[in-house]
Amino acid sequence: MNFFYFMIACMKLKKVFRVFLHLIFWAVVALIATVATMFIIYGGNLPDYKKLATYAPPVATRLYAADGSLLIEYAEERRVFIDFEDMPPQLINAFVAAEDQNFWTHPGIDAQGILRASINNFMRLVGFNTTFTGASTITQQVAKNFFLNSDRTISRKIKEAILALRLERAFSKKHIMTLYLNQIFLGARAYGVGSAALMYFNKPVSELSLSECAFLASLPKAPNDRARAEERRNYVLRRMVEEKYITRDQAAAAAAEPLNINSGFTAQMEPEFLYFAEDVRRQLLNKLGRDSLYNDGLYIKTTIIPEYQRAASVALNKVLDTYNNGRTEKLQGAIIAMNPHTGRVLAMAGGRSFAESSFNRATQAMRQIGSTIKPFVYLAALERGMSPQALLSDTPIVGWREDNSTWKPENYDKKFLGDIPLRLSLETSRNVPSVRLVDKIGVDNAIEVAQRFGVYPRDMKNLNLSMALGSGETTLENLVLGYSAFVNGGRKIEPHLVDYVEDRYGNLIDGTKNKFIEWSPDLLPPVDKVESEPLSDPQSLYQLVSILQGVVERGTGRQAAIPGHTIAGKTGTTNDVKDVWFVGFSKDVIAGVYLGYDTPKPLGHGAGSHMAANVFSEFMKTVLANQKNQPFAVPDGLSFVRVNRHSGIAASKDPSGTIITEAFKPGQSPNPAPEQRKTETNPIVGGVF
Repeated sequence: MNFFYFMIACMKLKKVFRVFLHLIFWAVVALIATVATMFIIYGGNLPDYKKLATYAPPVATRLYAADGSLLIEYAEERRVFIDFEDMPPQLINAFVAAEDQNFWTHPGIDAQGILRASINNFMRLVGFNTTFTGASTITQQVAKNFFLNSDRTISRKIKEAILALRLERAFSKKHIMTLYLNQIFLGARAYGVGSAALMYFNKPVSELSLSECAFLASLPKAPNDRARAEERRNYVLRRMVEEKYITRDQAAAAAAEPLNINSGFTAQMEPEFLYFAEDVRRQLLNKLGRDSLYNDGLYIKTTIIPEYQRAASVALNKVLDTYNNGRTEKLQGAIIAMNPHTGRVLAMAGGRSFAESSFNRATQAMRQIGSTIKPFVYLAALERGMSPQALLSDTPIVGWREDNSTWKPENYDKKFLGDIPLRLSLETSRNVPSVRLVDKIGVDNAIEVAQRFGVYPRDMKNLNLSMALGSGETTLENLVLGYSAFVNGGRKIEPHLVDYVEDRYGNLIDGTKNKFIEWSPDLLPPVDKVESEPLSDPQSLYQLVSILQGVVERGTGRQAAIPGHTIAGKTGTTNDVKDVWFVGFSKDVIAGVYLGYDTPKPLGHGAGSHMAANVFSEFMKTVLANQKNQPFAVPDGLSFVRVNRHSGIAASKDPSGTIITEAFKPGQSPNPAPEQRKTETNPIVGGVF
C-alpha cells in the first residue's frame, strides 16, 4: 500500500515538474521575445557607435611661450587625452574596483552586478542598513556619456544596454577603457583623468600616487563633493583590497596620506602675460574659428619671451605707480617690444592691469604721436639729398596760417637758436626748424613717408602741416613697426605673435588657410618670402639711425641710454603733454612706450617723454644684460667726417665745442665756414631753411 501511495506521489511530482519545466520554458521564451522586442523597438535607431573607433575628443588648446613654458589653455571642456598605455595600472585598477569589478569579463552588461544591485536595493527598501547601488558597467557609462542623456527612464537604460553590448563586440576592452577614462566628467570642468590629475594635483597621470588614483576613481559618483574626499578615497582603497589589486598595508599607507587637493588648477597665467595672450586669442579666433581654438587640442607656440615680458611689465608699472601715487585718476600706458627684422613680438603690456581693463593700449589705442613723427619727416629730407648737417633756421615764425587760423609754432623751451644743423634739430626735437623743413619739402611728401612706413594709413584725409608734426593718430604697435624699418634695411614687416600652430597630431597648421604646411628643410618654422622693395635707400636710413643714436646719447632721449650699448630712439610729446612716447632700438630689439590717460588730458608739471624713456631703459637693461654691444650696420658708400655739432663745420676748422662724427653720402661734405658761404646755396645739399 505504501508503495502504491509512493508511486502516486511520484506521478504527481513528475506532473508538477513537467509544469515547472513548461513554465521555465515559456518564461525563457517570453524573456527572449521581450529582449528581441526591445532590440527591435530600441535598437534600430541608435547612434552610430562605430565612429568611436577613431576617438578624437575635444581637447584643450594650450598656449606656450617661446621657451616652451605653458602660458594658458583655452577650452570649453578641460581635457587632456591619455592613451591606455600611458595610464598607470593602479589608476585603471582603482576605477575598475570602484565602478565595475567584472569589467574585464562581462559582455557589456553585468548579470551578477544587476542581481547584486537588485538584492541590495530590495534590502534597503525593506529596512536594512544598505545603500542604493546601480549596476551600470563602465561600458554602459561609455554608451551613456557619448550617445545618451542622464534621464532615469526604462527606455534610456535599455538603449544603454544595447549600445554597451554592441560596443563590446566592436572594440577591445582597452579601447573602451580609454574612451571611458578620457571622457568621464570628474568635477570642476575636468573631463578625463589627464585633466583631473592636473586640476586636483597639478601633475600628469604618470606621477599620481596610489592615494591620488583612488581619489580620482571616487569622483564619478559625486564629482563636486569635496567634503567627503578622504572618505570616498578610502572606500576605493578598500575595494581595491577586496579585488586583490593592492595589499592591506598598501591601502593603509595610502589612506594615511593627506590629500593635497588644489583649489582648482587652471593653467593660471601670470597677470603680466594676459594682454599678449588675449591678442593671440583674438587673432586665432578670427583665423581658426571658435570650435577649433577651444576643442581641437592645438599646440600654439608664441613669440613671447617670459623674461622680457616680466621686465616690460615691471618697468611700465614702476613709472606708472610712481606717477599715480596719491592720484584718483590713474595714468595708463603700454609697452611693446619686437624683433625689428622679423616682427616677432617679444613682450607686450597693454596697461596697468588686465584685471582692471582688458583694453590693450599697445594695439588698440589710437593716439596723437607728437614728435615721434619727426624721424619720418627728416627721412623725407635725407632721401632728397639733404645733408645731416644742412642748416635749418630756428627763428620765430609769424603770420603762418593753419586751418584758417594764425599759427605761431614754438619750441618746448620757448627759445630760438638761430641756424642749426638738421641733426641737432632732430636730436633736440626742435619744433620751429621742423615746421620750416616740412614747409620746404612739402606736407604731402613729409606725410607720405609716414604712410609708406605704415605709421599713418594710406587713405588719410585732410593732410595738413600739423599732421606732419604729429597731430595724426596711430597705435603704438604701428609706430614701432614703422621704426623697425629704420634698422632692418627698410623692410616693412608685420607683427607676429605666434611662431606656429600644431594640431593634436603634430601637423603644422597655416593659420590663414587652416591647411597643413611643411617645415622648412633647416627645421625652422616657415618664413614668408620678402618680395617688396625696401622702403628707403640704405644710406638715408643709416644717416637717420645715426641721428636717432644721437638723440639718446646727447639729445632728448638721454634717459633711454644703456651704458656700454648702442641705442637709438626718439621721444614724443603731444600738445599740453597729454601723451608721451618713446620708441627706441638696439640692433636686434625695438621697443615702444606710450603713457597717457584713457580720456586725454594734460599730465601736469614735471611730466614728459623722459618718463617713457625711463620705461624703455629699465626694460632694455634686462634685454641687453650679459650681451655684447652690437653697433648698427653701416652701408657702403658713406664717408665719415668729424664736425662741430652746433655748426656742422669740419672739426679742423671749428674745433671748439662738441665734436661728433657725421656720415655723409657721396657729394655731401661738412658745412663751410660762415665767411665762405655763398648767398645762393643748393637748398638740398646745404643752405639755411
